[in-house]
Amino acid sequence: MAVWGIALLGAYLIAALLTPLLIDLNIVPDGKLGLDSPMYSAPSLEHWCGTDRLGRDVCVRTLQGTSVALQVVLLAVGFAVIIGVPLGIISGYLGGTIDRLMVLIMETLYTVPVLLLSVVIAFLLGRGVVNAAIALCVVYIPQYFRVVRNQTAQVKTELYVEAARAIGAGPLWIMRRYLLKNVMTSIPVLLTLNAADAVLVLGGLGFLGLGLPETIPEWGSDLNMALDAVPIGIWWTALYPGIAMFGLVISLSLIGEALEDLLNGGTD
Repeated sequence: MAVWGIALLGAYLIAALLTPLLIDLNIVPDGKLGLDSPMYSAPSLEHWCGTDRLGRDVCVRTLQGTSVALQVVLLAVGFAVIIGVPLGIISGYLGGTIDRLMVLIMETLYTVPVLLLSVVIAFLLGRGVVNAAIALCVVYIPQYFRVVRNQTAQVKTELYVEAARAIGAGPLWIMRRYLLKNVMTSIPVLLTLNAADAVLVLGGLGFLGLGLPETIPEWGSDLNMALDAVPIGIWWTALYPGIAMFGLVISLSLIGEALEDLLNGGTD
């Protein structure tokens, strides 16, 4: 699973890096701009994946969407880890009123369906790369908080933590020196699985018209634009963005499952 997942993800990274270079060198057209080609041109040697309703090359636009998806997902899960992990450690270690208040807030957010919560936040913030990343980030913070808090509550009762506290070590030193290292073991698995889920949620936001501006290539918005075209036989406008989204989710899911097997000592 790891080999296939890394290989597939590597192909997406290569596409994200090479596509802007090919556009700058005028080797391929810019998928953001309309072309002189007819709209809804079928796949051909000139346009391998056909064109959309504005005459834009579907293949290039799908490749450009790779870079956008990776950027938004990386920002979203990165922010979620940076915020959720420290909050989980602080809540689990300190306990008391602070812990109860944080748990109440995070559990409330956690009970709201992922797509619904991201839709509400995206609607309030508006469309944009950073806004979409924030909308996804808020969705995943409670997951990191819950996992890290539960592990912190277990680790803080260990003898070496009690010994450090007995010799006068402060809370910040204990949390940084002992707790952070021990609770981070499960984060890579959760991060990759959340990244796979974030690709789908971002696509859902784009499909609903709440993701990124129309000038930015994004798979969900492309699928939304293909709604009127597919029923009349123009299938290529939806097929290739859908395959791209599916492939990225599969690659991240495979890596996440492989990491879980590795950290748990392997499976049958």
